[in-house]
Amino acid sequence: MKKPGSRFSFAAVPWWLVLLGGFGALALSAALGTESYRVIFGAVGRGLGVTVMVAIVAYAFSLLLGLLLGLARVSRIRPLREAATFYIEVMRGLPMLVILYYIAFVGAPALAGILNTLLAPLIRAGVMEALQGRDFGFATRAVLALTLGYAAFIAEIFRAGIESVDRGQVEAAHALGLSGPQTMLRIVLPQAIRNVLPALANEFVAIIKDSALVSVLGVQDITQLGKVYAASTFMFFETYNVVAFFYLCMTVSLSMLVRSLERHLKQGATR
Repeated sequence: MKKPGSRFSFAAVPWWLVLLGGFGALALSAALGTESYRVIFGAVGRGLGVTVMVAIVAYAFSLLLGLLLGLARVSRIRPLREAATFYIEVMRGLPMLVILYYIAFVGAPALAGILNTLLAPLIRAGVMEALQGRDFGFATRAVLALTLGYAAFIAEIFRAGIESVDRGQVEAAHALGLSGPQTMLRIVLPQAIRNVLPALANEFVAIIKDSALVSVLGVQDITQLGKVYAASTFMFFETYNVVAFFYLCMTVSLSMLVRSLERHLKQGATR
């Protein structure tokens, strides 16, 4: 027997989602029925894998670095806490495009110099050649820039999650004989990560959108291929319609998953 309110209701469907779905259906019908759109979908779609790869790799590394920075932010060791705060404030205060340019044209040559210094014995022995800035591909530089930039935002999310855990649980863990690191790993972090899962998922949506910035380095992602195709055919309207369609498909579907996750966590918390 169905519970009251369990029946599907069209009134519960968001109007914006219906409108967006209608536009998506129109775009697909245009792509299937128009030769020019089919060509554009094929030309721009080749960059989909690069866009997804850059976003996933950068997000994975930024999660790891962000967690370390978040732990440093709540550390009792003042130099560690101050260093993490300095990094976070600087990175959050810079536009992502500036970080991208800086890492691509300043950071990569500097990194090559540092590695050459560390590997100097191997270079002198002829085991390997000295590295140059150009040895780092632009896709690698883009991933590094997005990682360093988003790690600062993710660090603040982790910090907020850690501080949201009731202090009494920490004191109880210490009373049971757990050390500081054991308390953090077994008691605090599992709850903190659960609390900030929706916010972390939203950062993945944001990093997909900001991955379009890598096109300024010539990385062959969706935006770059769309820009090249539009410039060669002068079909700017059609091309950027397709580019927007690809990004909307990714971001809207992920946003719906995030909202579903939030509802699931809220239901779990009320049980």
